[in-house]
Amino acid sequence: MSTDKIVYLNGNTLKIEDLINIGYRGYNVAISQEVEELIQKGRNVIDDILKSEKTVYGINTGFGLFSDVIIPPDQVKMLQVNLIRSHSSGVGAPLTPERTRMLLALRINVLTKGYSGITLETVKRAIKILNGNCLPLVPEKGTVGASGDLAPLSHLALGMMGEGKMYDFGDSGNTFTSNLEVDVLEHRNFKFSSASEILKRQNLTAIELNAKEGLALINGTQLITSLGAEAVYRCKVLAETANIVTAMTFEALKGLTAAYHPLIHAARPHSGQGRVAAFLRSILHSDHFPSEITLANKDTKKVQDSYTLRCVPQVHGIVFDTIDFVQGIINTEMNSATDNPMVFDTEELCGTISGGNFHGEYPAKALDYLTIGIHELSNISERRLERLVNSQLSDGLPSFLVNGGGLNSGFMIAHCTSAALVSENKVLVHPSSADTISTSSAKEDHVSMGGWSARKCLNVVENVENVLAIELLAACQGLDFRRPLKTTEPLEAVYQLVRSKVTFMDKDRFIQPDIEEVYKLIRSGQVLNAVNSVLNKK
Repeated sequence: MSTDKIVYLNGNTLKIEDLINIGYRGYNVAISQEVEELIQKGRNVIDDILKSEKTVYGINTGFGLFSDVIIPPDQVKMLQVNLIRSHSSGVGAPLTPERTRMLLALRINVLTKGYSGITLETVKRAIKILNGNCLPLVPEKGTVGASGDLAPLSHLALGMMGEGKMYDFGDSGNTFTSNLEVDVLEHRNFKFSSASEILKRQNLTAIELNAKEGLALINGTQLITSLGAEAVYRCKVLAETANIVTAMTFEALKGLTAAYHPLIHAARPHSGQGRVAAFLRSILHSDHFPSEITLANKDTKKVQDSYTLRCVPQVHGIVFDTIDFVQGIINTEMNSATDNPMVFDTEELCGTISGGNFHGEYPAKALDYLTIGIHELSNISERRLERLVNSQLSDGLPSFLVNGGGLNSGFMIAHCTSAALVSENKVLVHPSSADTISTSSAKEDHVSMGGWSARKCLNVVENVENVLAIELLAACQGLDFRRPLKTTEPLEAVYQLVRSKVTFMDKDRFIQPDIEEVYKLIRSGQVLNAVNSVLNKK
């Protein structure tokens, strides 16, 4: 195992990039001797409780409505097994292998804090199961996001117990091809086999639950948070890329840079707004990076642009500030203890306390906010696309960006696709966390609905990626109609990148593959890298 491909988990320092590396780039996980001692210290508290025969929730009592039912000592292990089996009630499509790895890694990270009372042996087995790519089938639906993501985490634990199903990667050494940055639309026909068979094939031992361990494996917000971490990661790339796509359209429409003047944005000093304006200034026409299009248009009588060009720093800026805020919430949640009861061994208390850290309201609300924020990039993108394809608004570009209009329809229906995705987003941005339904016979009478907050956030992110792909494709087509004039060096790099995958549309053709190619360039970060490679040279 290469040491540069290992993420050490300790419950305090895990970052979003680490989780992406574990899920999508094949990094393994490990824990230190110090962490092992912390886990063992927490387990000692549980063992002392068992010896004392005290009645403690989740250790020798039932759960939820049955919390007043005392469990005899000879049945405390079966209590935990029954918990996992009964709570494995999720439905829907399975989490992808990548997202299952992230989910398991995040749950292990929480256990390393020492507040769960789990045995060190169980944690070690879970680490081996993750590193061996023995990934349980975890349905994505079923959590209400309070008392933890109980159903998905139970499916995760069930597989590690050798029950249920796991991904079967066949004769590939139990590995699978994964990369967030290439061929993201490729359909993968994975199959599933019994968890016991997969573990046996990998010479791994299933976990055997002791007192409290079932509860320790499922009380937490790790489904919401792991999906949320991926959403934040993709949103960061997407927001930067949206600025670049805007600049491409700006040049195709002969925009005016005066609206990005630093004096304007210093007068309204929001962080994101200033950041976006500064970035746009760095890649649009300047003495450093002259644009032939802008120079040829210097005598224009146009005084100002439409809002979709003029107000980009104000609109995109709040998206950046939103991402920063949500990233802070997700980073904290990734390294938080979310068990109930929690185990403490301090001078003040050696024992357990029942609380509510499992409640998913923090990540649920944050991800609903992120969904609203990132959607706005598609809202304004579709309006810019309208200006590109509408000859009455495009300053000389042909209708639907194609010659021979009538015989050819050009980008007519690509724009409809963009409009459809934006409309879909407008429904998806309704906050999931605004809802609550009482569950467990009113013991759990307020819930976060954070699982749907996270899943629909990723749905919106994918829609925004596609909307921006269509705009970028159209902007490059618009720039072709401005030839032989060229744009700035950073934007020419993007143009060349797109044209290395998709040629100029001189007449109608099957356009969906073109959209898919540009979508991949956006999602992979290649568009952003193309600009940064030029900026970094200077």
